[in-house]
Amino acid sequence: MAGSPHLKVYNAQGEYIGCVKHYEDAACLVASYGDGASVRLGHNKKLTLWNEGSESFTADESYDRAGELMREREQALWARVK
Repeated sequence: MAGSPHLKVYNAQGEYIGCVKHYEDAACLVASYGDGASVRLGHNKKLTLWNEGSESFTADESYDRAGELMREREQALWARVK
């Protein structure tokens, strides 16, 4: 049985919106919720990969670029754990 997707999306109020498998889908969701929306690895706020409105560009400028940045941040987090 497969587990739930690891990317969790929250709105600006910190309410859990849902989970997705693909980084680009997460970028699309945070873009639609606007400033303050975030993407996390799991539900831990310390494992935030993206904060809409706090980045050097908005997710809707490039879902691919935002997704790639989230991938890089996740890899960096895992590298610190090892």
